[in-house]
Amino acid sequence: MAKAKTAKATYRCSECGWQTSKWVGRCGECQTWGSVGEAGTAAPPRVVTAGPVSAPARPIGQVDVRTAQTRPTGLDELDRVLGGGMVPGAVLLLAGEPGIGKSTLLLEVAALASTGADARESADGAVPRQDGTPAVPRQGGPADARSPEGGRTPVLYVTGEESAEQVRLRADRVGAITDDLYLAAETELSAVLGHIEAVEPTLLVVDSIQTIGSAEVDGAPGGVTQIREVTANLIRVAKERGMTVVLVGHVTKEGAIAGPRLLEHLVDVVLYFEGDRHSRLRMIRAVKNRYGPTDELGCFDLSEVGIVGVADPSGLFLTRRDEPVPGTCVTVTLEGRRPLVAEVQALVAKSYLPSPRRASSGLDSSRVAMVLAVLAQRCKISMHEQDVYVSTVGGVRLTETSVDLALALAVAGSTVEQALSAQLIALGEVGLAGEVRVVPGVQRRLAEAARLGFKYAVVPRGSLELGDGTPLKRADPQLTSYEGMKVMEVDSLTQALQVAFTAP
Repeated sequence: MAKAKTAKATYRCSECGWQTSKWVGRCGECQTWGSVGEAGTAAPPRVVTAGPVSAPARPIGQVDVRTAQTRPTGLDELDRVLGGGMVPGAVLLLAGEPGIGKSTLLLEVAALASTGADARESADGAVPRQDGTPAVPRQGGPADARSPEGGRTPVLYVTGEESAEQVRLRADRVGAITDDLYLAAETELSAVLGHIEAVEPTLLVVDSIQTIGSAEVDGAPGGVTQIREVTANLIRVAKERGMTVVLVGHVTKEGAIAGPRLLEHLVDVVLYFEGDRHSRLRMIRAVKNRYGPTDELGCFDLSEVGIVGVADPSGLFLTRRDEPVPGTCVTVTLEGRRPLVAEVQALVAKSYLPSPRRASSGLDSSRVAMVLAVLAQRCKISMHEQDVYVSTVGGVRLTETSVDLALALAVAGSTVEQALSAQLIALGEVGLAGEVRVVPGVQRRLAEAARLGFKYAVVPRGSLELGDGTPLKRADPQLTSYEGMKVMEVDSLTQALQVAFTAP
């Protein structure tokens, strides 16, 4: 007689939801130690038979896409990252460190969306009223908010971390008080769904997804099972109603989104809100976007009166001075497809310690150590008895390898006490053999530098070989003119030092 098969116990990671048939000390998905615990027995697979369909399948060419057109949010920098605006029925996840400004940004978006100006203009081409007349107080329920006469678009903001009074205080400060912005402080999923039925919003903001729980599922809010259940229900409601949903997500100390990795797979758009806590500059980037590009960057200025987009952030990363100072060099970095002009500063001073200090701010410390080693070995610029401090201006973090050449020139200038031209930029990757390598996007970088008035550029050799249609015009093998900018190509770091410090 055959033995009946017994169900095997399964183990699940409490951080990301990864499952395994045996216990392990470290999660195989998120690499977290001590997060794997027993989750019960694995149920045998069930056979599902064919059932009724919600709508018949249609040829893809017959699917109407007019209802899925993007609607501008009113913040140009956010629309740039989203690919034009928010799509009805889409679910977005916005993650960022505590206190970075996520709630302020979404309260601003909710207030703009509740006015319905951008949504109406994109939907029917009508221009909203600009006479400045005050809003008419609400006399009816949510149905009145959708009336074509008023053209209103109700927005529901659900907060699980703050009270309604606390959010109202922030709304007063940033000027986000509108008649069609509804506020609810809830932590139960059924209550959130009830508010959706009553308000019928076109946009739902949940701040945050880790604070919402369901009584139908075991576990505390923020757990793997709870987040999966809450997210699945909100996605279902969003698709059924054509309602845009924005979820706020917490991040771990490593910078990853807290909760199961499945959360990022379920939503349509994943956005990261970044910035230095001590700086007003905030940047938002998309790591997943089903409706637009993922290589765009949005810049914002966060102040006590709210958050506004910064269309031209390059000036925030430069220092204005009358005379050039040794130890500074300007470069152009690419954040997605957006060129940003930034300044690298270096200070080399005599050390009185047995081990000279190396400190960096805004730059990768390993890249800094490599560039210092190349300067010492290939260019004979010794710094074994000096402290070296390197930093960026404006709190921006530069991780691109194109910053290597500007870093090397800044350190060399501080060492020999010689200043570079204030109208010079440098870009290129430095190799261990002392060579300067080509970096992508040279044309866009030079165009941005020329727009800001820079006159000289030091780039790797071969950077200007962009084809016959390039606007770069070669004058001679060593010197190139581009919109009034003299571009000098170099092969090695030694040659770059000679060219840069002899430029006018």
